[in-house]
Amino acid sequence: MEIDWKNLSFQYLPTNGFVQATYEDGIWSDLEVKTDPNISLHVAASCLHYGQACFEGLKAFTTRDGRIVIFRPEQNWQRMSLSADRLCMACPPEALFLDACVQAVAMNREFVPPYGTGASLYLRPLLIGTEATVGIKPAATYTFIVMVTPVGPYYKNGFSPVEAVVIEGYDRAAPLGTGQAKMGGNYAASLKPSAIGKKKGFPIILYTDPAQHKYVDEFGTSNFIGITRDQVYKTPESSSILRSITNKSLQTLAKEMGIAVECAPIALDSLEQFAEVGACGTAAVITPISAVHHGDTVYRFGSAQEAGPVLTRLYQQLQGIQYGEIPDTFGWLYDVDTASVPVEG
Repeated sequence: MEIDWKNLSFQYLPTNGFVQATYEDGIWSDLEVKTDPNISLHVAASCLHYGQACFEGLKAFTTRDGRIVIFRPEQNWQRMSLSADRLCMACPPEALFLDACVQAVAMNREFVPPYGTGASLYLRPLLIGTEATVGIKPAATYTFIVMVTPVGPYYKNGFSPVEAVVIEGYDRAAPLGTGQAKMGGNYAASLKPSAIGKKKGFPIILYTDPAQHKYVDEFGTSNFIGITRDQVYKTPESSSILRSITNKSLQTLAKEMGIAVECAPIALDSLEQFAEVGACGTAAVITPISAVHHGDTVYRFGSAQEAGPVLTRLYQQLQGIQYGEIPDTFGWLYDVDTASVPVEG
């Protein structure tokens, strides 16, 4: 299959296959390579009826010197373990998770986009409950999968400013609910408000806190980050927000640049304090936000044509590490060839 690497969109493309392990009688199986993209599930599987399904998203890159690396996979395992605990699921051990990521990339090496194309290989670790049950209880059996697909920018214009709208009448998650879990149900709940935002002409929606609707929560697919006029990196602190690994990484880079980092509630009516605002996550890294619309009020941040200087620097620094253009002094890159184990078909 011929792939136009520089014009990839963010969508699924078929690859050589995926890797899978199963959990039964308290034991995880060895990894298996699967080439058929279809999986078999019992009609009464708990993932279908009771939403026992969580997942992760991370990327592999071809570096400037030709290595294939995965960005911070151990952080994704940590977050999956938190999601699994919240959903009463058996989480694969860290070693199994990392081996699965390595094997999935290794068996699809030709689908890792070349250096210089701006594309990457997206990894989707997936954990689902598979026990046949019609009673509300945790499953006794689980399947863990890592699938991959090459992707381009999440938004067609890449690192370019867009406008967002505060969504009203919908919450992403309950105050003490499942907001910190990366589970399928949270994303299903976001489909309608996202569709409403798009119908209004906005590619990104912004949720307020589910308790009082007075504070910034997060964007529909990403964490909220902002740079104040006095150069402080701020991001909301809330029990209903998914902990972004990209946000965590950007905070580290900001501190290295001498920028103070503050994780605390951000009042919606205090958005005027920001000189720059961004939506950050694995898929897009940073999407600059030039304006947030809230009813008749419009908060504007910098230029509508280009991202602000601080977010641009953070974006370039993180991408530079991921593509091996800047030394990885943090140990964030997981080298596939160094860590790789033989893939058996």
